[in-house]
Amino acid sequence: MPIIINLDVMMAKRKMSLNELSDRVGITISNLSILKTGKAKAIRIETLEAICKALDCQPGDILEFRD
Repeated sequence: MPIIINLDVMMAKRKMSLNELSDRVGITISNLSILKTGKAKAIRIETLEAICKALDCQPGDILEFRD
């Protein structure tokens, strides 16, 4: 998959656990885990926005395109 999800990198930079991010964003730990491992096929813009707010980052900090 050419889109890489760097959620784990941003969580580590912010010293935030999966549980804490789940509470702040309002989605389940299992859904966050699917995103974190790159197994997700899609992400809603509102979910991406909530993650960016919780991690104080930009979408480009989380999503990366590699050819």
